[in-house]
Amino acid sequence: MQCRHRRPFQDFFTKQPAYFHKLSEEKQQYSEYLQEVGEKITILTQEVPEGFGHAVFCAREWVQDDPFLLLLGDHLYASQTESSCASQLVEVFSQVGKSAIGVRVTPGSEIHHYGCVTGTWQAKDALLEVPEICEKPDINYARRHLHVEGMASEEFLSVFGLYLLTANIFQHLEENLRCDRRDRGEFQLTSCLEKLRQSEGLMG
Repeated sequence: MQCRHRRPFQDFFTKQPAYFHKLSEEKQQYSEYLQEVGEKITILTQEVPEGFGHAVFCAREWVQDDPFLLLLGDHLYASQTESSCASQLVEVFSQVGKSAIGVRVTPGSEIHHYGCVTGTWQAKDALLEVPEICEKPDINYARRHLHVEGMASEEFLSVFGLYLLTANIFQHLEENLRCDRRDRGEFQLTSCLEKLRQSEGLMG
């Protein structure tokens, strides 16, 4: 069921609500704060739902040739250090000059829901050189190919929706779109991350 009075997402950042004068002073201040935030936001729309990879590709012209941070809006990022999760990826990129992805420990019973990586720790439990990334592997494949030394036998590292990527990812995304290479009916990011890893290297 669709609510007739639901405001488009971008309106929260670009327009004061018609009922602004009815809001409490605190909520008016928050609405004004959202307008200030909105002045710093560029909203790009994926007109057709063609998958995560296609959605990322929609930002190509906005990103241009710069490395960029990609954070998924349906995740909450809480760092266990004074450095934010995004800042940690920026630091990794500044150190090694390679694309980097956030990873988290995931039980084997859930690994088929996520992209999964394996690799060798360059800095214990902090920086992983990634030799393989696999989209939604079954548990048997994960046990044989994706286990990381030092972790419990039924624990794996899954992608946590936080990326710092070079703009070369768009070349791989464009190739998939041009050749209509889909996974489960959609254009995915993971296969392009694997190509980026092969050409440039990838850290976790």
